[in-house]
Amino acid sequence: MKSVPTKLRLDRTIHFSFITLSLYLAVPQFCYAAQSTSEDDELIDFYQVELEKQRTMLLEQGQQIAELKRMVDALSENRQVQATQQHVKKAGKPVNASKVVVANNTSRKVAKETSLSRTDNKPVGQAPPKNANAIDVNAIPKLNDNVSGVLTGKGSLVLETSIGYSYTDNNRVFLDAFSFIPALVVGLIDLREIKRHSFIGSVSARYGITERWEVDLKLPYIARNDSQRSRPVSIGVSEDEIFNASGHGMGDIELSTRYQLNAPTDGGPIYVANLVATIPTGTSPFEVEFMQSTPGAVFPTELPTGSGYVSIQPSLTAIYATDPGVFFGNVSYGYNMDTDENVGNVDPGDSAGVSFGLGVSLNERTSMSLSYSHKHVLKSKINNMKIDGSQLDIGQLIIGYSFRYSELTNISLSLAIGVTDDAQDTRLNFRVPVTF
Repeated sequence: MKSVPTKLRLDRTIHFSFITLSLYLAVPQFCYAAQSTSEDDELIDFYQVELEKQRTMLLEQGQQIAELKRMVDALSENRQVQATQQHVKKAGKPVNASKVVVANNTSRKVAKETSLSRTDNKPVGQAPPKNANAIDVNAIPKLNDNVSGVLTGKGSLVLETSIGYSYTDNNRVFLDAFSFIPALVVGLIDLREIKRHSFIGSVSARYGITERWEVDLKLPYIARNDSQRSRPVSIGVSEDEIFNASGHGMGDIELSTRYQLNAPTDGGPIYVANLVATIPTGTSPFEVEFMQSTPGAVFPTELPTGSGYVSIQPSLTAIYATDPGVFFGNVSYGYNMDTDENVGNVDPGDSAGVSFGLGVSLNERTSMSLSYSHKHVLKSKINNMKIDGSQLDIGQLIIGYSFRYSELTNISLSLAIGVTDDAQDTRLNFRVPVTF
């Protein structure tokens, strides 16, 4: 075997060592580069997955927005068709039923698709909270016949038709006698049982001059019927005296105006100033004739339909909204002007009243209320002399119900129960205000 020279073997050894060292240094760098490339690939895959999730979420939200837009368009089309139908109905022309059917079918279809999509997709966001300062109009009833709880919008006209019924049953003792000692009375002692039925129908027009100022005109028609049973106990009468009287005709016209004093934005109360004037257009009590059946027993031949004097009543209403109810209250003072009659100068006596209560909205279309009204009437005067027994206290507990029949029509029903002797036993009032 041929031997290799020593120098050549040494060169080969050095060359092999250099190659080994080069490989030893290059392998870690190659491994590090391969590891970096793998991490970048994983990061790119992660971002691609996240982008795909965001794209899917945006597509779902876009579908929901498109479905809501279709539903709104269908409801708008249905409302336009209904408005056209009402307009054509008022004009007395036939209505195209095909448009109504198409609009109703479209609304049902969109509502069905929306309900199905809501079951498949999760809701986006959440509904805005209720505004505790917003006042539900339906939850505020009328505090009494003259004071309203809300105002009419600017340029809006409200025509209101109302029908009322009241019933009063009381017993009275009429004394036209002289008392010498507590046990001896000389003269007429008359015991009477009076049953009074009253029907009041009225038409009123309310117009909003501005958003905070409205005026009102009310034209009432009154029909009354009284039944009195009398028994004079101080004279020899064997049978009861029964006397019936009635009266019907135009009542006293009412003119009123209301102004909202403030418009709070921080949840405070709202104050409304009211002014009501009553003009004596009905039959006056001083114009009614009387007849005498039993000596000393006098009965009217006709019942009056008006008060016979001018009345001016300013008042202040406070309204405070607290979800889901509305608190309201009213204080009033009635100034009754004196009038000159055959009996002399008659001063009916002023009055002071207070009302308060709570209205609660049961749902979007129905509300109920509970309130109390009390009025104190001062003594009347004739020729500047007070009349004993003419002072009155009228207290009533009022239960109200309101139903929104449509966007322009409401139906209200109230029941007033007398809690004092001078108040009517029962008063039922049915109102239908329509907005134009």
